[in-house]
Amino acid sequence: MQKDIYEKIIGFLLGASWAIVLFGALLTFKIFINFGIIIAIFSTLLFIFISLFFVLAIDAFLVNKQRLKEAQKQTKLLEKLYTS
Repeated sequence: MQKDIYEKIIGFLLGASWAIVLFGALLTFKIFINFGIIIAIFSTLLFIFISLFFVLAIDAFLVNKQRLKEAQKQTKLLEKLYTS
């Protein structure tokens, strides 16, 4: 199955978002470790939760695109049944 350009871009952004979550969490922990282990863990978890929200938002774009494509297929089938 061939993907259109929209799905390729969303897939790339989704992969990049996961990389940002992983490396950003590590970087956040290393920056805040100077202030104490509790603050470092709390700030890292906060960063992860916020970043995962953006990953879910990007994934929602992909799901909505697939839902639209499926609805268009169903509409064509219904129109074909209606004209018959």
